[in-house]
Amino acid sequence: MRLALLSPLPPERTEMADYAAHFRSSLNQAGVDVLTPLSGQRSLDSLAAARGWVAERDWRGVDVVHAELGGGRHSEFLALCALAELPARPALSATVHDPERLIWAPVNRVWAMVNGLSAVPRPAKQAVALLSDPVTLMAERRLARQLDGVVTLTQTGAGRLIKRMKLQTDRVSVIAHGSLSLPLRPLPAMEPIRLLYFGFICNGKGIEDLIDALGRVRIQLPDHAANVRLTIAGGTSPESTFGRQGNYVAQLRSRVESRNLSSQVDWELDVDERDIPELIQRHHAMVLPSRDSRKLALLGQMRSTSGALAWATACGRGAITSDARAFAEEISQGNGVAYRQGDVAALASQIESVLVKPEVLQQWSKRASALAHERDWGMTGQRFVGHFQRTMARASSAKGDRTPDQA
Repeated sequence: MRLALLSPLPPERTEMADYAAHFRSSLNQAGVDVLTPLSGQRSLDSLAAARGWVAERDWRGVDVVHAELGGGRHSEFLALCALAELPARPALSATVHDPERLIWAPVNRVWAMVNGLSAVPRPAKQAVALLSDPVTLMAERRLARQLDGVVTLTQTGAGRLIKRMKLQTDRVSVIAHGSLSLPLRPLPAMEPIRLLYFGFICNGKGIEDLIDALGRVRIQLPDHAANVRLTIAGGTSPESTFGRQGNYVAQLRSRVESRNLSSQVDWELDVDERDIPELIQRHHAMVLPSRDSRKLALLGQMRSTSGALAWATACGRGAITSDARAFAEEISQGNGVAYRQGDVAALASQIESVLVKPEVLQQWSKRASALAHERDWGMTGQRFVGHFQRTMARASSAKGDRTPDQA
C-alpha cells in the first residue's frame, strides 16, 4: 500500500505533529509506504493554491491520501478539497482530531484577507469568523461527504461528527490514540502524593481551577494537605503564554503564592520530549482541568481528546480530568475519574479522595498500563491498515456512481 500523508510533522512542535510522526512510523512497520508531500511546502492558503499544488503532482501511484485534520489548519483541508475534484483520484481519508467539525476556521476569501492584516483588531477578526461560519460548515460537510473514510479517536467524537457532518456511520472508524511502548515503572512512595499538570501552559486549560482546588484542600484537610505536591509542567509559547494579557506564567505563580501553596508547587517549563516519560512516572497521577472554549461553543461542540492523556496512559498513570471535550470517555475504563468542568469544589473533592484513599492510584495505574498495551502503536498501525483497506474498497465501488460534486 502506498499512502500520502498530509500533516504537520516534527520539527514543528505541536501535539498533531508528534501524533503524525508516531502514526507514520507505525504504518512503516506495518509495511505501508508513506509519502509526505506537504513537508517543506509553504502553507496552502486558498483552494486555488491547493488546486495548483495538486495539479503539479502525479497521484496515480498513490492508493490512499490521508490527512490529519484539526487545530484550525488550512493546508491539509484544502489539499483534500482539491484532490476530491480530480476525476480519477486515490481513496481519501482523514483523522479528525477536533470533532464535531473538520476544521472550524473559515476558508473563504474574506477571512483570508482579514486574517492576513495585522492592523485588524482581534474582535473584528472574530466577528468575521462567526459571520463566515455557515459557509465554513457547508465546506466541511461537502468534504466530509467526499471522504471515503474518516477516523476519530473516541466514540464521543465519532457520534458528534456523524451527526454534525451528516455522515453514514459505516464511513467512520474509531481508533484510539496510539500508545508508545515504554518501560513501566511502579508508582513512587505515597508520601507525598505527587500530582502533575502536563500540557501547554496557556489560558483555557483550567490551571487556575487546579491551583484554587489545591488551596481548598489545604484549608479543608489540613492533616492531609502537606502530603500532596503539584508539578505544573509543559510547553510555553510567546503567543499564548506572554501575549497581550501579560505573562501568564507569572500570573499563575502569583495565584500559587496567594493560596499559600508555594512550598507545594513545582514548575517544569518547556520539557524536552525525551524527558516526558521520566517526568510523568515520578508522579502518581495527572490532573487535566480543561474547560471547553466559550468562543468555540458558538460554532459547535469540540469533542477532541488529549495528547497529554495519551502520555499518561503510555506511562501507566491514571488521571483526574474535567468532563470537557472527550476526557470523560478516556478515563472511563478504570484509569481515572472525571468531574464537572469549572467546578473547583468538585476537583478539590477528587484530590481529597486520593489523599484519603491513595490505593485508588494503584488501581488507576494498573488499568492505564493495560490500556497502553492494548493501544500500542504497533497494533494501532495495524488497525489503520484495516481502515485504509476498507477505505480503498469503498472508493473503488464509488468510482462509477459519484455525483458531480464528488468527482
